[in-house]
Amino acid sequence: MSAVAEGTGRQGADRSGPVVVLDRIHKQFGDLVVVKDVSLQVARGEVVAIIGPSGSGKSTLLRCINLLERAESGRVEVVGHAVEPGAGFSDRDLAALRRNVGMVFQSFNLFPHMTVLRNVSLPQERVLGRSRAEADERSRQLLERVGLGAKADTYPSRCSGGQQQRVAIARALALEPEVMLFDEPTSALDPELGLEVLAVMRELAAEGMTMVVVTHEIHFAADVADRVVVMADGAIIEEGVPAQVLRSPSTERARRFLSAVVDR
Repeated sequence: MSAVAEGTGRQGADRSGPVVVLDRIHKQFGDLVVVKDVSLQVARGEVVAIIGPSGSGKSTLLRCINLLERAESGRVEVVGHAVEPGAGFSDRDLAALRRNVGMVFQSFNLFPHMTVLRNVSLPQERVLGRSRAEADERSRQLLERVGLGAKADTYPSRCSGGQQQRVAIARALALEPEVMLFDEPTSALDPELGLEVLAVMRELAAEGMTMVVVTHEIHFAADVADRVVVMADGAIIEEGVPAQVLRSPSTERARRFLSAVVDR
């Protein structure tokens, strides 16, 4: 595991208080328990990388934050908006919580019949009530930010996978979220294209965006994350600063996982 031992994470992230609180989240599909009473807090400006073997519950836990998956029990709080999924909640509660969260998926989920610009602008018009002119202006700013200003009038099919994922990031940022969730954002990309996406994510982290990232990119976790969380069998088995977790994991299960992903 020496290849990742140099990563020390970011320095100086704001620790003014948690903006994401997961309290004893329990989620199952039928008889299969996929998240077992997991608790996690994320501070403002913090980047948390969640790693672990396939089927460990990482993506399900991430989706519980914005209630794309609704836990059977536990409590979710995002920027002061709290719900208990198992007890039920109103559409107003759901909208208030989701208003603060942006999400980027493994698949890009762009509208193929719309230009890149319209893909980024339309959600602003629908969710934020911006005029088309206002939305387009903000969209062009964000597309420049992710290095795609020249692609505004292009359709997604004419963009590479890495470009489409960067459009998806711009679309999420356009709604001005407090927290960004990333679910394996490079897993569907060739390594070279994945680097384009990781570069944008590094910039967001450097600017202080609060981020929760489910990833298999161990080097990204080592270099960019403030904290690494290791999940296995639906539970958190290890967490801490990247240098400690990735260099000297305390559990045998974490050691086996990290040895497999680093040494292969």
